[in-house]
Amino acid sequence: MKRGYHHGNLRQALVEAALGLIAEQGPTGFTLSEAAKAADVTPAAVYRHFAGREDLLAEVARQGYEIFAALMEFAFDNGRPTALAAFEATGRAYLAFARKYPGHYMAMFESGLSLNDHPDLALVAGKARAVLERAAESLSEHLPPGLRPPATMFSAHIWAMSHGVVELYMRGSANGGTRSPFPPEDLLEAGIGIYLRGLGLLPPDGAKLS
Repeated sequence: MKRGYHHGNLRQALVEAALGLIAEQGPTGFTLSEAAKAADVTPAAVYRHFAGREDLLAEVARQGYEIFAALMEFAFDNGRPTALAAFEATGRAYLAFARKYPGHYMAMFESGLSLNDHPDLALVAGKARAVLERAAESLSEHLPPGLRPPATMFSAHIWAMSHGVVELYMRGSANGGTRSPFPPEDLLEAGIGIYLRGLGLLPPDGAKLS
Protein backbone atom coordinates (compact mmCIF):
# COMPACT_ATOMS: atom_id res chain seq x y z
CA MET A 1 0.00 0.00 0.00
CA LYS A 2 1.33 3.39 -0.95
CA ARG A 3 2.12 5.64 2.00
CA GLY A 4 -0.19 8.61 2.08
CA TYR A 5 -3.21 6.59 1.02
CA HIS A 6 -5.36 4.97 3.67
CA HIS A 7 -8.42 2.78 3.41
CA GLY A 8 -11.22 3.69 5.79
CA ASN A 9 -11.25 6.48 8.35
CA LEU A 10 -7.81 8.06 8.46
CA ARG A 11 -8.80 10.47 11.22
CA GLN A 12 -9.75 7.60 13.52
CA ALA A 13 -6.68 5.62 12.45
CA LEU A 14 -4.53 8.51 13.66
CA VAL A 15 -6.40 8.56 16.97
CA GLU A 16 -5.73 4.83 17.40
CA ALA A 17 -2.08 5.36 16.50
CA ALA A 18 -1.84 8.13 19.08
CA LEU A 19 -3.38 5.89 21.72
CA GLY A 20 -0.69 3.31 21.09
CA LEU A 21 2.05 5.91 21.33
CA ILE A 22 0.55 7.38 24.51
CA ALA A 23 0.59 3.93 26.10
CA GLU A 24 4.26 3.53 25.20
CA GLN A 25 5.63 7.04 25.67
CA GLY A 26 3.04 9.08 27.54
CA PRO A 27 0.84 11.86 26.17
CA THR A 28 3.72 14.29 25.61
CA GLY A 29 6.36 11.80 24.49
CA PHE A 30 5.54 11.39 20.81
CA THR A 31 5.57 13.55 17.71
CA LEU A 32 3.00 13.99 14.98
CA SER A 33 5.44 12.34 12.57
CA GLU A 34 5.51 9.26 14.79
CA ALA A 35 1.73 9.15 14.78
CA ALA A 36 1.75 9.36 10.99
CA LYS A 37 4.29 6.53 10.77
CA ALA A 38 2.23 4.37 13.13
CA ALA A 39 -0.85 4.98 10.96
CA ASP A 40 1.24 4.25 7.83
CA VAL A 41 0.66 7.60 6.16
CA THR A 42 2.86 10.55 5.31
CA PRO A 43 3.15 13.42 7.82
CA ALA A 44 1.49 15.69 5.27
CA ALA A 45 -1.62 13.50 5.34
CA VAL A 46 -2.03 14.14 9.07
CA TYR A 47 -2.50 17.86 8.53
CA ARG A 48 -5.61 17.22 6.48
CA HIS A 49 -7.26 16.17 9.73
CA PHE A 50 -5.34 17.78 12.60
CA ALA A 51 -3.67 21.16 12.89
CA GLY A 52 -0.91 19.73 15.08
CA ARG A 53 -0.09 17.24 17.82
CA GLU A 54 -2.17 19.10 20.41
CA ASP A 55 -5.17 18.97 18.10
CA LEU A 56 -4.73 15.20 17.79
CA LEU A 57 -4.39 14.85 21.57
CA ALA A 58 -7.54 16.91 22.04
CA GLU A 59 -9.48 14.51 19.82
CA VAL A 60 -8.16 11.52 21.79
CA ALA A 61 -9.22 13.27 25.00
CA ARG A 62 -12.62 14.21 23.56
CA GLN A 63 -13.35 10.61 22.65
CA GLY A 64 -12.17 9.58 26.11
CA TYR A 65 -14.57 11.99 27.77
CA GLU A 66 -17.41 10.63 25.62
CA ILE A 67 -16.66 7.11 26.86
CA PHE A 68 -16.18 8.38 30.41
CA ALA A 69 -19.49 10.26 30.43
CA ALA A 70 -21.34 7.21 29.10
CA LEU A 71 -19.80 4.98 31.79
CA MET A 72 -20.67 7.48 34.50
CA GLU A 73 -24.25 7.76 33.20
CA PHE A 74 -24.57 3.97 33.15
CA ALA A 75 -23.19 3.70 36.69
CA PHE A 76 -25.49 6.43 38.02
CA ASP A 77 -28.53 4.76 36.43
CA ASN A 78 -30.80 7.70 37.29
CA GLY A 79 -30.12 7.23 40.99
CA ARG A 80 -31.14 3.57 41.16
CA PRO A 81 -31.47 1.52 43.25
CA THR A 82 -30.78 4.23 45.85
CA ALA A 83 -29.12 7.64 45.76
CA LEU A 84 -26.35 6.26 47.98
CA ALA A 85 -25.64 3.21 45.85
CA ALA A 86 -25.74 5.26 42.65
CA PHE A 87 -23.33 7.81 44.05
CA GLU A 88 -20.82 5.18 45.12
CA ALA A 89 -21.16 3.48 41.71
CA THR A 90 -19.98 6.65 39.95
CA GLY A 91 -16.78 6.53 41.99
CA ARG A 92 -16.15 2.93 40.96
CA ALA A 93 -16.84 3.90 37.35
CA TYR A 94 -14.00 6.45 37.53
CA LEU A 95 -11.55 3.72 38.54
CA ALA A 96 -12.91 1.30 35.96
CA PHE A 97 -12.46 3.86 33.19
CA ALA A 98 -8.86 4.62 34.18
CA ARG A 99 -8.05 0.92 34.24
CA LYS A 100 -9.71 0.02 30.93
CA TYR A 101 -8.85 3.14 28.91
CA PRO A 102 -5.39 4.29 30.11
CA GLY A 103 -4.51 6.02 26.84
CA HIS A 104 -7.65 8.11 26.86
CA TYR A 105 -7.23 8.80 30.58
CA MET A 106 -3.69 10.12 30.07
CA ALA A 107 -4.77 12.33 27.18
CA MET A 108 -7.60 13.72 29.30
CA PHE A 109 -5.75 14.33 32.55
CA GLU A 110 -1.99 14.16 31.96
CA SER A 111 -1.42 15.91 28.64
CA GLY A 112 -1.66 19.50 29.86
CA LEU A 113 -4.53 20.29 27.49
CA SER A 114 -6.50 23.40 28.37
CA LEU A 115 -10.26 22.96 28.10
CA ASN A 116 -10.54 26.68 27.41
CA ASP A 117 -8.56 26.21 24.19
CA HIS A 118 -10.77 23.37 22.94
CA PRO A 119 -14.51 24.16 23.17
CA ASP A 120 -15.61 20.74 21.89
CA LEU A 121 -13.46 19.07 24.53
CA ALA A 122 -14.81 21.35 27.26
CA LEU A 123 -18.38 20.54 26.24
CA VAL A 124 -18.02 16.78 26.55
CA ALA A 125 -15.93 17.08 29.73
CA GLY A 126 -18.83 19.02 31.19
CA LYS A 127 -21.15 16.10 30.41
CA ALA A 128 -19.07 13.80 32.61
CA ARG A 129 -18.94 16.31 35.46
CA ALA A 130 -22.68 16.86 35.21
CA VAL A 131 -23.38 13.18 35.93
CA LEU A 132 -21.39 13.27 39.15
CA GLU A 133 -23.04 16.56 40.13
CA ARG A 134 -26.47 14.99 39.62
CA ALA A 135 -25.44 12.06 41.80
CA ALA A 136 -24.19 14.45 44.50
CA GLU A 137 -27.32 16.57 44.31
CA SER A 138 -29.57 13.52 44.59
CA LEU A 139 -27.70 12.26 47.64
CA SER A 140 -27.48 15.65 49.35
CA GLU A 141 -31.28 15.92 49.29
CA HIS A 142 -31.16 13.64 52.33
CA LEU A 143 -29.51 16.46 54.30
CA PRO A 144 -31.30 19.43 55.87
CA PRO A 145 -31.18 22.39 53.43
CA GLY A 146 -28.90 24.43 55.69
CA LEU A 147 -26.35 21.61 55.89
CA ARG A 148 -26.12 20.74 52.20
CA PRO A 149 -22.82 21.56 50.49
CA PRO A 150 -23.20 22.83 46.92
CA ALA A 151 -23.50 19.89 44.54
CA THR A 152 -20.54 21.19 42.54
CA MET A 153 -18.35 21.19 45.67
CA PHE A 154 -19.67 17.82 46.81
CA SER A 155 -18.94 16.22 43.44
CA ALA A 156 -15.56 17.97 43.14
CA HIS A 157 -14.44 16.43 46.44
CA ILE A 158 -15.32 12.92 45.24
CA TRP A 159 -13.78 13.57 41.81
CA ALA A 160 -10.55 14.67 43.52
CA MET A 161 -10.58 11.63 45.78
CA SER A 162 -11.16 9.27 42.85
CA HIS A 163 -8.45 10.98 40.81
CA GLY A 164 -6.00 10.76 43.70
CA VAL A 165 -6.60 7.03 44.15
CA VAL A 166 -6.06 6.47 40.42
CA GLU A 167 -2.87 8.54 40.22
CA LEU A 168 -1.26 7.30 43.45
CA TYR A 169 -2.42 3.74 43.84
CA MET A 170 -3.50 2.51 40.42
CA ARG A 171 -1.42 4.15 37.72
CA GLY A 172 1.33 5.15 40.15
CA SER A 173 1.91 1.62 41.40
CA ALA A 174 1.88 0.30 37.82
CA ASN A 175 4.71 2.70 37.01
CA GLY A 176 6.80 1.81 40.02
CA GLY A 177 5.32 4.49 42.28
CA THR A 178 3.41 4.25 45.53
CA ARG A 179 2.01 0.84 46.38
CA SER A 180 -0.91 0.24 48.67
CA PRO A 181 -1.76 -2.89 50.67
CA PHE A 182 -5.40 -2.31 49.68
CA PRO A 183 -7.11 -2.51 46.27
CA PRO A 184 -7.87 0.93 44.79
CA GLU A 185 -11.60 0.19 44.92
CA ASP A 186 -11.41 -0.47 48.67
CA LEU A 187 -9.42 2.71 49.24
CA LEU A 188 -11.97 4.78 47.36
CA GLU A 189 -14.95 3.16 49.05
CA ALA A 190 -13.44 3.76 52.49
CA GLY A 191 -12.64 7.37 51.62
CA ILE A 192 -16.12 8.05 50.30
CA GLY A 193 -17.56 6.41 53.41
CA ILE A 194 -15.56 8.68 55.71
CA TYR A 195 -16.60 11.72 53.69
CA LEU A 196 -20.28 10.80 53.73
CA ARG A 197 -20.24 10.03 57.44
CA GLY A 198 -18.74 13.44 58.03
CA LEU A 199 -21.76 14.92 56.27
CA GLY A 200 -24.14 12.77 58.27
CA LEU A 201 -25.23 10.73 55.27
CA LEU A 202 -23.98 7.46 56.75
CA PRO A 203 -24.29 6.24 60.33
CA PRO A 204 -20.99 6.04 62.27
CA ASP A 205 -21.31 2.31 62.69
CA GLY A 206 -18.92 0.97 60.05
CA ALA A 207 -21.71 0.22 57.60
CA LYS A 208 -20.53 -0.14 54.03
CA LEU A 209 -21.98 1.70 51.09
CA SER A 210 -24.64 -0.30 49.33
